Amino acid sequence: MSNKGFKIPKEVLQVIQALENTGFEAYLVGGCIRDLLRREEPRDWDITTNAKPEDITALFENTYYNNDYGTVGVVNDNAEGKSYHVIEITPYRLESNYSDSRRPDSVIFSDTLEDDLKRRDFTINAIAYNPTRGKIIDLYGGQEDLAARSIHAVGIAEDRFNEDALRILRAIRLAAELGFSIHCETEQAIKKTAKKLDKIATERIRDEFTRILMSARPMEGLLLAEKLSVLEFVLPDLKRGINIKQNQAHKYDVYEHNLRTLQHAADKNWSFEIRLAALLHDISKPETRRWSNEKSDYTFHGHDVVGSRVSKKILNNLKFPKKTTDKVITLVRWHMFFADPEKITLSAVRRTIRNVGGEKNMWDLLNLRVCDRIGTGRPKEQPFRLRKYTSMVEEVLRDPISVAMLNIDGNRIMEITSEKPGPKIGYILHALLEEVLDDPKKNSPDYLEDHAKKLSTLSIDTLKKIGESGKLKKDEVEEKEIKDIRDKYWVK
Repeated sequence: MSNKGFKIPKEVLQVIQALENTGFEAYLVGGCIRDLLRREEPRDWDITTNAKPEDITALFENTYYNNDYGTVGVVNDNAEGKSYHVIEITPYRLESNYSDSRRPDSVIFSDTLEDDLKRRDFTINAIAYNPTRGKIIDLYGGQEDLAARSIHAVGIAEDRFNEDALRILRAIRLAAELGFSIHCETEQAIKKTAKKLDKIATERIRDEFTRILMSARPMEGLLLAEKLSVLEFVLPDLKRGINIKQNQAHKYDVYEHNLRTLQHAADKNWSFEIRLAALLHDISKPETRRWSNEKSDYTFHGHDVVGSRVSKKILNNLKFPKKTTDKVITLVRWHMFFADPEKITLSAVRRTIRNVGGEKNMWDLLNLRVCDRIGTGRPKEQPFRLRKYTSMVEEVLRDPISVAMLNIDGNRIMEITSEKPGPKIGYILHALLEEVLDDPKKNSPDYLEDHAKKLSTLSIDTLKKIGESGKLKKDEVEEKEIKDIRDKYWVK
């Protein structure tokens, strides 16, 4: 692969040059080089060097250093939100035994790049690049594995996973993110060492699981996790759906249905909460499945209610934030909302919106239903009944046309006109509303107050006619808005 044409921010180059000007070596390393070689924009920038932490902190004005691995963060205050806001610099290092399969017992700083590269996880992450000389150091065939789209452990795969068992999940996550396969020897090593994930902190497992779900191919990632005996250490409840046959409305078993529902959420690039709810929405179908002689088919009554409780336990065990957990269990609990257009009413739609906690959750629930439908194996995302229901939701949620829209109210009219409370105030408000519906620019306090004063001089009979005209205008505009909403969803 060519190393020419890399786009490296000047802030990153300046850090490398500062190290080299002081007599130290400096290389870009890890994921940023992998991304550059794939012509992707790096998410972050890592540098490795033979400088020690005290040398690095002395060189740069704004740094932090609060870890056991020698990593110093160089902060670029003017680049907040950019991939180079923080540039991490780590000394070349060797690591001792990993007695807990999580972290090295001790870290020894080294003087050679070769020592640093041999301790890294996968060959595609063990490539170093010096932009000053335009030189790539690739001791383990990482570029070949990039070309082959293969995730291959550095050295003896089993040793790498025994050192840090989280690398097992990282391999699966990289496969899902990059669309790569895992090398056969590395796969075998994952199977052998998967049980060591028991020693990994829940938060670290949760973070890798989150990145799998947020990848473009979460279904592939979770299928791989199950194949390699890893899923039971991440989401064992999901496995209960394997070979659980569903009713005639479904083409797939419960397990595959949940995965396909998740994948459609990823295909739509929808939020993490929708993806997680998609994965968990039918998590409790196995324990609620019953055979119905009447229907000659399976039923799953209450799986949404039971599933919300099971989902809460799963998410709490994985230590997800309360806000995420509450949102997901709400979507799981209400994903079976009734949507028959022949029987549903606007008041029932309002109750569903209230049940799920408002407008944002309602739209997310509708998106979950779209994913659920595709997960059954049906070709259409939105058949008539779902389009009709969506239309009704939009109709319910639209701002009602009323005098409350005006930038003036009855109290203000009485204040500026000295009118007493009574029907006349209502007629003035409806007369003002008619004008604003014709010309929204007139909905300003100055215009409305001035015009209200003029209207107040009219007789009540005249005002009544103008006010009733305003009500008719309101009904006409409302009718058009509702028609536009229904036309938008091809429903009547």
